[in-house]
Amino acid sequence: MKSEYCEIEAFYDGDCPLCNREVNLLKRLDRRHKIHFTDIAAPEFDPAVYGKTQDEFMQEMQGRLPDGTWVTGVEVFRRLYSAIGLRWLMLPTRLPGISQGLDYLYQHFARHRLKLTGRCQQDQCDIKSHQHEVHS
Repeated sequence: MKSEYCEIEAFYDGDCPLCNREVNLLKRLDRRHKIHFTDIAAPEFDPAVYGKTQDEFMQEMQGRLPDGTWVTGVEVFRRLYSAIGLRWLMLPTRLPGISQGLDYLYQHFARHRLKLTGRCQQDQCDIKSHQHEVHS
C-alpha cells in the first residue's frame, strides 16, 4: 500500500467506463487520501506481485487492507465508502436480505461487465493479458 494512512488499496478495471466513473467519484470524495487506487488494466500492472492472476483480478473488485488481508466484491465498496466518511450509507447493506441481494447483483454485474460496458465483439470478450501471470 502506498500511504501509511491508507485504509484500503482498491484494484479496479480502468478499461471499464462504469468502474472509472465510480473510481473518479471516490477519488474526488477521498479528501483525506484514505484509498489507494490500482488500475489492473494499466500496462505496468503486474498481478504476480500480488500472488494472483489477471483473471482473478478481473473476476470481481478486490481490495487489500493495510495488514495484507484481501476483501472482494461488495465488501470492497463498503470499505471504500466507509473510508471517505460515508459509513452510515453502508450500514443498511449489511442487513440480511439486502446483503445477499447486493452480493447477487454485484456478482451478476462482475461476470457480465465486459459485455454490459460494450467491450465484447461478436460475443467474444477478451481481457488484456499481462506478461507476468502466476502459473500453478
